[in-house]
Amino acid sequence: MSEIANTIFSPETAARFDHLVTIYPLKRSALVPMLLYAQDEIGYISDAVIAEIAERIDLLELDVRNVLSYYSMLRTKPAGKYNVQVCTNISCMLRGGYEILDHCKHKLGIGHKGTTPDGVFSLEEVECIGACCWAPAIQINYDFHDDLTTEKVDVLFQIYRDGQGKDVK
Repeated sequence: MSEIANTIFSPETAARFDHLVTIYPLKRSALVPMLLYAQDEIGYISDAVIAEIAERIDLLELDVRNVLSYYSMLRTKPAGKYNVQVCTNISCMLRGGYEILDHCKHKLGIGHKGTTPDGVFSLEEVECIGACCWAPAIQINYDFHDDLTTEKVDVLFQIYRDGQGKDVK
């Protein structure tokens, strides 16, 4: 059972956090995994998330914020239901990653770190999603799509908009 009486997290996530602090030699080593799990559950890293995680691992909130500011995959604003990450690292860049990114910006009407007005999609440019052999690639939440063209992206967006895409968190 969690040491935090009034946790903002689900019982499952609170239990996961309680376990995480036992598998590292120092509690603070659980910080990044906790932030990622919190983001998956809450949708972003809010002030309340920062406060509770700091309390759980005996850190100052400032220490949590410093780590949070370093990692680009951690968000301090809510993302869309489907977070579209477009890889523009070297392999994807050479095979059309920037064209895919520009197409996504145009198609969704938002820029990097933006969210559509209906809250369905958010978009971000990322450095690498580890799909170099199948470039260009995107990730929607934790679902990978590779060997893309702008036409394939349009089909994917429609699938997700219709609620038929994987809702993987």
